[in-house]
Amino acid sequence: MFCYQCEQTANEKGCTRMGVCGKTADVAALQDLLVYALRGLAEVAAEARKAGVVDPDANRFTVNALFSTLTNVDFDPARFPERISRCVELRESLRNKAKLGELNGAAAFRPAKDLTGLIDQGTKVGLMSDTFSPDENIRSLQHTTLYGIKGVAAYADHAQILGQEDDKVYAFIHEGLAALSNKNLGLNDWVGLAMKCGEINIRTMELLDAGNTGTYGHPVPTAVPLGAKKGKAILVSGHDLKDLEELLKQTEGKGIYVYTHGEMLPTHGYPGLKKYKHFYGHYGTAWQNQAKEFAAFPGPIVMTTNCIQKPRESYQASIYTMGPVGWPGVVHLKDRDFSPVIKKAQEMPGYPEDVPGKSVMVGFARNAVLGVAPAVIDAVKAGKIRHFFLVGGCDGVKASRNYYTEFVDKAPKDTVILTLACGKFKFFDHDLGDIGGIPRLLDVGQCNDAYSAVKIAMALADAFGVGVNDLPLSIILSWYEQKAAAILLSLLSLGIRDIRLGPSLPAFITPAVFDVLVKNFNIMPITTPEQDLKTILG
Repeated sequence: MFCYQCEQTANEKGCTRMGVCGKTADVAALQDLLVYALRGLAEVAAEARKAGVVDPDANRFTVNALFSTLTNVDFDPARFPERISRCVELRESLRNKAKLGELNGAAAFRPAKDLTGLIDQGTKVGLMSDTFSPDENIRSLQHTTLYGIKGVAAYADHAQILGQEDDKVYAFIHEGLAALSNKNLGLNDWVGLAMKCGEINIRTMELLDAGNTGTYGHPVPTAVPLGAKKGKAILVSGHDLKDLEELLKQTEGKGIYVYTHGEMLPTHGYPGLKKYKHFYGHYGTAWQNQAKEFAAFPGPIVMTTNCIQKPRESYQASIYTMGPVGWPGVVHLKDRDFSPVIKKAQEMPGYPEDVPGKSVMVGFARNAVLGVAPAVIDAVKAGKIRHFFLVGGCDGVKASRNYYTEFVDKAPKDTVILTLACGKFKFFDHDLGDIGGIPRLLDVGQCNDAYSAVKIAMALADAFGVGVNDLPLSIILSWYEQKAAAILLSLLSLGIRDIRLGPSLPAFITPAVFDVLVKNFNIMPITTPEQDLKTILG
């Protein structure tokens, strides 16, 4: 195997025997084969579009199948043969509908008849195979674009669940995947495709934002308890709001409290979700601490999307997966039927008494922040707010990620911290105070809510009559997986400069490609909190 799609990849070079994430070589091969099959489907879909033939099933399958190959999503080898078979079935159906002739390469791929054969096929089409460019810099951009497309696919899958779709998104995903087989594309072509990926991701996040806010209302500032209520309990992790809503509906009146974990924390700010009286509080921190935290939770756990880790034996019988998520031996829920989870919650002890705890604030998405924009602008003009920092992105296991905790704690008291995604768990419960009633720490939401941060920045730029790069705003990103790659490409496609990235640079970006990013966008690695603050603030 060879995989280097996430920040924790072995030795910052690549996992070759087993993924640091827990992915086996067999699962890596099956994921590589699924991506290769999707490249073939994409070639056919791209040609079919030229003939005016579009298949909604192929569109939705593409994004959901790609989602399953993201870091910490599906580790179950038994689920991939069906996806690969379905991919080829959709490809052939679309080829016939569009009256296309016989194709070759990925578009002519035929899957083996058993799991062993599929794994063997997957070993021949991996990231370093001849299905990608032999030129390391072109291959670097191919992989960067592929990972960006995976991130777009995840957001598109979330959006379509809530009824928000745009064929332009599907068309680009197919265009980008099909381009991986085009040997005639050079370095500049791939730079263009990477930037286009960023542009399309903005549209995709806009769709997801419309789905979330159109269904559940705009988030409002909300205090979320970190303690617990006496009674039975269910914990929900991941990102999917529809899954959470259905669980809340099915547990209503059953004496069970529902708690969030990880990236589900911001869901407490949505009016359409917070109306449920048994939707109580938040438990735990980010994904990488789940083994310890899940083992101590007195009820079942539901993983709606990434980021699952290998369950400990102590709670394997009480953790459930759904959607694209999977782990061998873990019960997978279908059709949002939570009856097995509810039954398990009633069997488990729950909390014997109330657990006191502090609370944290969420709900500072674009509508809430822009609602107080005049006060923010006045505070800037009066010199009360000197600078804004967007400190967002993914959390992870490396000790070097403590940089983000120190950065926020050491930021001067006349600065405001915007944050989103699970990177905030390095400091989400720190009391940073306020500036004239404006909290210094503003939780914009999930990584899925990056669109809110973009809209806030653009609105402030308009209000001050300057470009985004001229705002007193600095972006400090922590990356981990492929949705973060898509967001970074989005920021670059908007022309945003001076982004600081850490805790390490992506292994899939070669020095020559990184040099292009430095020259065009002045992107830079983080150093120390003290040095970066001094450089930014002077």
